[in-house]
Amino acid sequence: MVEIGACDAKTHLPKRLERVQRGERLVITKHGRPVAELVPVATRDVEGIRRAIAERDRAESRDGWGRRPEDLAVRDLQRAAHAQRRGRIDANRFP
Repeated sequence: MVEIGACDAKTHLPKRLERVQRGERLVITKHGRPVAELVPVATRDVEGIRRAIAERDRAESRDGWGRRPEDLAVRDLQRAAHAQRRGRIDANRFP
């Protein structure tokens, strides 16, 4: 990493930003002490993030028997909650 003074960073900011865009990391110092770091913005895999969120939501939206919450009747959910409170079923089987 290259260290540059605060005055130099202010005076030559456009040039410094070009270096950062090329992937270089710059440390800005004030009186010889590091105070900030200029780093390139990380690119994001937006589609990969969407797939991961969708997969997580699919996994969380099913109960212990593979049914989605919208498939369960209110009565089934009430019975399951009652059984959970009494310790008759595993608490992790229902959301």
